[in-house]
Amino acid sequence: QVQLVESGGGLVQAGGSLRLSCAASGRTLSSYGVGWFRQAPGKEREFVATIRRSGVGTYHADSVKGRFTISRDNTKNTVYLQMNSLKPEDTGVYYCAARTGGDLILTSITQYAYWGQGTEVTVSS
Repeated sequence: QVQLVESGGGLVQAGGSLRLSCAASGRTLSSYGVGWFRQAPGKEREFVATIRRSGVGTYHADSVKGRFTISRDNTKNTVYLQMNSLKPEDTGVYYCAARTGGDLILTSITQYAYWGQGTEVTVSS
């Protein structure tokens, strides 16, 4: 089974950028579709972006479209989330998750079996 570790979170001012990384171990990440999710304080976890296992084919939530970009480097067993033009409402813990059925575009939390521990992003106004 695959293990996931997120990194790259931190404190940034509104309008700034961060790049999150999701590194996999245990199994090659190229076998899995991967998604990013986030959870703001006091709110439910929500979908952010997903990418097919090949890297061809992505989907982003409307709230981040045009600002965030998901990508992957299967040679490094890593998926990225580039976050630009950050807003205070982007604050939360960001999780990456992996799923079988890697050729599908899936946005539901329940469709992802493997999760990282999360990395915290704080955007100040």
